[in-house]
Amino acid sequence: MAFYTLGIHLYGLALRVAAWFHPKARKWVKGRQNWVEQHRELSAALPENRPLFWFHCASLGEFEQGRPLIEKLKTRNRPPLILLTFYSPSGYEIRQKYPQADVVAYLPLDTPAQARAFVAIWQPQLAIFVKYEFWFNVLRQLQKQHVPTLLISGLFRPGQLFFKPYGKPFRRTLEGFSHLFVQNEASGQVLSGAGIHQYTVAGDTRIDRVQSIAQQAPEIPAAATFCQSAPVLIAGSSWPEDEACLLPFLNTEFPTDWKAIIAPHEISESHLRNIEQQLSLPCIRYSKAENNPEQLAAARVLLIDNIGMLSALYQYGRIAYIGGGFKTGLHNTLEPIAFGLPVLFGPYYHKFEEARYLVREGGGFVITQKDDLFRTFQQLQHPEAYTAAAAKALSYIKQNQGATQKVLNWIESASL
Repeated sequence: MAFYTLGIHLYGLALRVAAWFHPKARKWVKGRQNWVEQHRELSAALPENRPLFWFHCASLGEFEQGRPLIEKLKTRNRPPLILLTFYSPSGYEIRQKYPQADVVAYLPLDTPAQARAFVAIWQPQLAIFVKYEFWFNVLRQLQKQHVPTLLISGLFRPGQLFFKPYGKPFRRTLEGFSHLFVQNEASGQVLSGAGIHQYTVAGDTRIDRVQSIAQQAPEIPAAATFCQSAPVLIAGSSWPEDEACLLPFLNTEFPTDWKAIIAPHEISESHLRNIEQQLSLPCIRYSKAENNPEQLAAARVLLIDNIGMLSALYQYGRIAYIGGGFKTGLHNTLEPIAFGLPVLFGPYYHKFEEARYLVREGGGFVITQKDDLFRTFQQLQHPEAYTAAAAKALSYIKQNQGATQKVLNWIESASL
């Protein structure tokens, strides 16, 4: 553990050096300046005599996994105060005004002194870590103070540090969790093999979140006008590597009665213009749609140039293409399958439990080149094949719902 702490100190030093050159590192460092004073002021401003539950998330993806539990807790007759911390500036900046959290802050660097100060300032009645977040000095302080500590939506693999021959100090930290809620049986088997038995295979709490999104998705009038009665392919969070496959398909082999919505991961002007230049089909940006209803109705491609709309757009789709599977890591496949859409994605999907299931069961299809996209699209034009694929996609949601309630049941049984 001494080597871990030394590594943390060196990591913090490296970030302070990088802050001179790298905007994200600069935000990371700036967000933690004078954190003790800031956190003391934030803590002092909270109402007294109410329990405080602390949620820690690395970034936005983990926040979406913790969010259903936060929102369920806030429906209690006497809801707890919620402290929400982030590691990443991208998570903090987007969710710093999240209304269900009483405080949103950065987690300080995980040194022993800062971990002691953090736990002493907040004195949480319950600590909840999401998925992969293991900050060992903070966890050690929570254990010393006998704070019940949970992991939700956890994933474990045999090759992780905890399970190496030299990983015993870190494995002891896992043993100190009050309970671990894991996403799948494989994770549970890894824990059992290491002698850790206080776990429940609960599933992924994101599924409860995407179900809620699907049930409450607001209508998007411009999208409805664009789609009319046409079947629609929705490309969500596409990267240039995805577009290199997708755009030629749209230009040459896309059925004439179909339309497409493209929501690229990056919405810089240069990237949007590059997509428009590669397309030979009539295309309109979402930001220009409201003032051009005739052009919107006649367009074959709607290009989304904003952030935050994608999850609701899937209600208008028939098939979804999910970006990131060629290079950076697959983006969210749960949102489209919650609407019963078969999903297509690139070949780098194996780290994602839901994607493996979808490919195995026939609700997801791997695309490595334009010809794969054409063949899969042709296959899904047959009503029987489409119905079967859509049912398999939705089945993952139905089989894995309820993770949030399992965590809530544990919290209530612990009288927290």
